[in-house]
Amino acid sequence: MAEKLIVKNLVKEYEGEQVLKSLSFVVKEGEFLSVLGPSGCGKTTLLRILIGLESQTGGKILLDGKDISKLPASQRGMGIIFQNYALFPNMTVLENVEYALKIRPETKTDATQRAKRTLDMIGMSDQLKKRPHHLSGGQQQRVAIARTLALNPSIVLLDEPISALDVENKEIMKRELKDIQKKFHSTMIYITHDQEEAFFLSDRIMVMSTGTIEQLATPLEIYNNPANEYIQSFVVSHLNQKYESLSKCIGRL
Repeated sequence: MAEKLIVKNLVKEYEGEQVLKSLSFVVKEGEFLSVLGPSGCGKTTLLRILIGLESQTGGKILLDGKDISKLPASQRGMGIIFQNYALFPNMTVLENVEYALKIRPETKTDATQRAKRTLDMIGMSDQLKKRPHHLSGGQQQRVAIARTLALNPSIVLLDEPISALDVENKEIMKRELKDIQKKFHSTMIYITHDQEEAFFLSDRIMVMSTGTIEQLATPLEIYNNPANEYIQSFVVSHLNQKYESLSKCIGRL
């Protein structure tokens, strides 16, 4: 797979303290990469810098070979999905997905067609006229995903998008996210603190702690060959305690 995103020596400082410590990694075209770590490890700061909501102190970000390190968020060609959905309550499902399309000159003329096609692909074509408060949490999240995917972003960033859902809807959305990524052939970077989500969804997982990358590998590589004691404790032991074996974890998921 081609290299879609290259991050080189990314540093972020707040009041003289480094919260991201010279991170370097590559995301491949069409890959689902999870950034896994506990609260405060820097994963959300990383996401905000990637999309352009915050600036880095040092380092470079290359998208499709182009340096986007200093571009504003509107010019980076990325989409972001938050855990709180951020849907407009006074708009229908269709209007929510159409909204950003209609304010962009290049998509204005076929906004409705694009929105309907995207909603159909994620199984929401029968909900077009409903408003968000008439939808379940899982349905609202699907609308938020459709709104982002309709813009055809180069990379989709997801900030703990299913953490607010109940257990049943989380299980449903994990499967739907995998299906959606395959349908749209999207490159996705998924922020999570949940080991199960990362193992179920990811092609590769980047495990972080206190602003550093502890290991970047496939789920099986991380499980079978943990890089250090932190990975063993935070990832492998957690899964073993809950499922007794990785096979049971994967089987359940």
